[in-house]
Amino acid sequence: MGVSTSSPEKGPGNSGIAVVTVDFPPVNALPVDGWFALADAVRTAGREPEVRCVVLAAEGRGFNAGVDIKEIQARGKGALLGANSGCAEAFAAVYECEVPVVAAVQGFCLGGGIGLVGNADAIVASEDAAFGLPELDRGALGAATHLSRLVPQHLMRALYYTSRTATAAELHAHGSVWRVVPREQLHSAAMELAREIAAKDGSLLRLAKAAINGIDPVDVRRSYRFEQGFTFEANLSGVADRVRDNFRKEGA
Repeated sequence: MGVSTSSPEKGPGNSGIAVVTVDFPPVNALPVDGWFALADAVRTAGREPEVRCVVLAAEGRGFNAGVDIKEIQARGKGALLGANSGCAEAFAAVYECEVPVVAAVQGFCLGGGIGLVGNADAIVASEDAAFGLPELDRGALGAATHLSRLVPQHLMRALYYTSRTATAAELHAHGSVWRVVPREQLHSAAMELAREIAAKDGSLLRLAKAAINGIDPVDVRRSYRFEQGFTFEANLSGVADRVRDNFRKEGA
């Protein structure tokens, strides 16, 4: 349980791939500490001189279910502030990782999961993967910045307002998912893409990542921070607590 980093192909002819895996049963809804641990793991992997590509993966039924709402309900505003800071750091760590990041997504990818994959360099998904922001159903806001990187503007708005999800096949049609495969082939497909990336010169890859980030039309840190301001407003006004309470009652 937690966040771990491995080099599954380390040894003679090392492929230069680091795999960062998230495992927080039962649904990979990350606690505050989990978001910061994930940020640290991705940044650390990207700094390793021999690493030329990072694969971001998860164990279990789904890739990510966002923040741990139960922790926020139990700990109050301290946990809310921690979750917001932790999410911001984890999302930024993926975007700012010194080498390309390939996200391997299975099952549900919700809330904070969208922040992670929206900032990744490439996405490989299983056929059962579903992507969405159920924030309005859970008393939260945010990550429209990252959903906008996956789907066109009007579709992003419709998905956001309705809390609906988009399938891996739909995202593939929009060009944001590289490849869709059966779940049992997800790991091998993600590693195949990572190997192709990691076969390039490591120094040049790092320059390429910095160059591509430098021409990005949206400052993802600033954009997400702007969204977070409205999350705080919703909490200060009491709206967020009311919606979260209803969500928990309906899920009980």
